[in-house]
Amino acid sequence: MTRPAYRHTTAAPLFTPHTADRSARRAQRRRLAEAGAAARKAAAERGPAHQRDEQSLPSATYPASGRPGPASARGTRLRLPPHRMTTAVAAGAFPFLAEGGLGAQGIYIGRDVHAEASFCFDPFTLYGKLEGFTNPNVLLAGVIGQGKSALAKSFALRSVAFGYRVYVPCDPKGEWSPVTAALGGTSVALGPGLPGRLNPLDAAPRPGGVSEADWAGEIRKRRLLLLSSLTRTVLGRPLHPVEHTALDIALHIVATVHPGSTPLLGQVATALGDGRLLDAGAGAPIGDAARDLAHALRRLVHGDLAGMFDAPSTVAFDPSAPVLSIDLSRLGSSGEDTALVLAMTCASAWMESALSDPAGGRRWIVYDEAWRLMRHPGLLERMQAQWKLSRGLGIANLMVIHRLSDLLTAGDAGSRGRALAEGLLADCSARIIYRQETDQLTAAASLLGLTGVESEAISHLGRGRGLWKVAGRSFVVQHLLHAQEARLFDTDERLR
Repeated sequence: MTRPAYRHTTAAPLFTPHTADRSARRAQRRRLAEAGAAARKAAAERGPAHQRDEQSLPSATYPASGRPGPASARGTRLRLPPHRMTTAVAAGAFPFLAEGGLGAQGIYIGRDVHAEASFCFDPFTLYGKLEGFTNPNVLLAGVIGQGKSALAKSFALRSVAFGYRVYVPCDPKGEWSPVTAALGGTSVALGPGLPGRLNPLDAAPRPGGVSEADWAGEIRKRRLLLLSSLTRTVLGRPLHPVEHTALDIALHIVATVHPGSTPLLGQVATALGDGRLLDAGAGAPIGDAARDLAHALRRLVHGDLAGMFDAPSTVAFDPSAPVLSIDLSRLGSSGEDTALVLAMTCASAWMESALSDPAGGRRWIVYDEAWRLMRHPGLLERMQAQWKLSRGLGIANLMVIHRLSDLLTAGDAGSRGRALAEGLLADCSARIIYRQETDQLTAAASLLGLTGVESEAISHLGRGRGLWKVAGRSFVVQHLLHAQEARLFDTDERLR
């Protein structure tokens, strides 16, 4: 059968330049429709045999060699007219683009789910380089069993490779002790019947460039702050001005009676209980006002916390140790949090001897199970001071809680406790949210400013997968564990 010859009859005349207006384009479409109708009519007139031949050809409009002329794009580059748009418009036109990540520097975390790339995070590296990243503090929240503890321990283990050190002032379940031992650190177990002793009134080493007189004043101020936090926690109320005066005078009396030695909590409690000494030191009768303070400190001397913080320290603080953890599992098993908070307050004060050294290098301070501390404004104040000093001291605070609504348990709206808790959140440039229950989505969205898509995402996240909010940027990251890490971090061993 003879191959029919075709001529280019529709493409070139109907090519529409990009400069043509709307009416010209409509006219071209009409001519194209008319040409198509004429071609179909001619094919029908040629009969079925010709139609079968035409269907077997690559095209019924163009010859086998394709479109002729410069518009064919053969042997040359396809040139399209330029178009300018904003990045906001481009994001809508190409919605399947993913974030470029935070760079390859820092601690490897896992896989960026959307970008299908590795994800690294280091608050010390990002500070000063990433716009909006104003502090190195991190919030980590997630329901039980989703892997938030494993992520916190990965921070610790992998940070050691970068020369960072890790301090855990409160380990209420004893989960950090194996990690500390594996990294060659020191774990101090405190509790009834245990030999460990910490004196929270220990003086920190004097930094270089600070005079002895100035440093002595700083140490005195820290001790007064600690005594105020302890008594406030036990009494469950703010201290009156006369009670602050009583603490000041009692500390002065101890320093006078025992010159050159580190004061003990028992000595301060004895001075508070002797109204005659307080009255003589103040030049006014304040002994009666100090009675509640004496009873409050008695709990750490003769009560359920006796023997842990009312003796010279039995452990020397080694600031060069890679990890230091305070194991409070003997106290954390009870449902009453006051003893745990008092112990953590004392342990935090003891650790300040290393934190106060600006030349101590970069360090992580991990507040595990921090939800148990939200109802104690005295401890929140100490945490806030540490949050504010994080940049100057070279530390990154990591606060681990279960739900975002845990922050709301610090007090009613407008209260001092609520303000402190929300201030801690505001001073965290990185927020890591693991799966939240549906009844917690409203609180999470309100406190973190989540979008509707982000709120929906955190209710369906799988184990080890979290929403990372870093300086206004969002990532969904799957935390990846090495096999040895998985065994070391296993918190479900007892269930199996």
